Amino acid sequence: MLEDILAFLNRHESLVLTTHEGADADGLGAEAVLACICRSLGKKIRIINTAFVSERYTFMDPKGEIEAWDNSAADSIPAGSALAVLDTSDEYNIGKVKDFIPLAAEVFTIDHHEPNPLSSLKGYIDNTASSTCEIMVEFAAAAGIALDTASAQAAYAGISYDSGSFAYSKTTARTFRAALSLVEAGVVPYSVYRELHESASTGTLLLQKQVLSTLEIRNEGRVAVQVLRKEDLAATGTYLEDADSIINIPLKSKDIEVSVLIKENHEGQVRCSLRSKGELNVSKIAQSFGGGGHVSAAGFKSKERIEETLTKVLDMITDVLNSA
Repeated sequence: MLEDILAFLNRHESLVLTTHEGADADGLGAEAVLACICRSLGKKIRIINTAFVSERYTFMDPKGEIEAWDNSAADSIPAGSALAVLDTSDEYNIGKVKDFIPLAAEVFTIDHHEPNPLSSLKGYIDNTASSTCEIMVEFAAAAGIALDTASAQAAYAGISYDSGSFAYSKTTARTFRAALSLVEAGVVPYSVYRELHESASTGTLLLQKQVLSTLEIRNEGRVAVQVLRKEDLAATGTYLEDADSIINIPLKSKDIEVSVLIKENHEGQVRCSLRSKGELNVSKIAQSFGGGGHVSAAGFKSKERIEETLTKVLDMITDVLNSA
């Protein structure tokens, strides 16, 4: 219940807000909305993520308030502060901020993903929502708190991003109601669209070209596989988040049911992103590797190399497709 969120906030005077590693528009937008709510309630807050906001999303943090966790961060956080974890219910998905969990007065998660059975975090999860921003906009309205211009724009960006510009399966009338309230508050949809989809660097285009050149079609035309290596990032001067949209390209084909993108970050950490058209639950596949997500969009980190990770993922996808 949304009352649980308010009760959590009322129990604490000082809070740290965070989101998952590789913070995206939904996680950042949810932080912006909750920060606005907390300030309206007279709370002291800090927004601390595992890394600074990427260039792609700096428009969502116009005052540069979001910090990156470092070894001295815990020493500067007021004693008795609580931790609000947004857009993930998995403590292993918040990077170095996980070090603050034992020190926090309370840890509370607000999320819209499929619950991870391995997580110990408690809080509010509504996996029927299109985004965590949708939940936060509803909460602000229920609490009678008007969002400022910056947090309203960030919320709209989060909803638009996680709903696939209002096209994904979790998009409902509820999603449009939340978006409408933000537009009525002054958000200009095209301004947000331009920031999200028309502000990429030329390097991002070259990265898409390189990754698309690795495209392979498997399982009798039902599964698409792409690979992104750290050398591709170095050659194009890009970052992992610049590849966010590449995994969706194969799904434009009517024959492709599942899209797989195996990728390395600059340090060589292997990650796997999974997308489907809803018939195959990729969240369950990701959870079997310690990750999670939605029925049609999920991912996980791997300790193995690209080739080994890909083999295991494709074997599991094949088993699921064959049993359907």
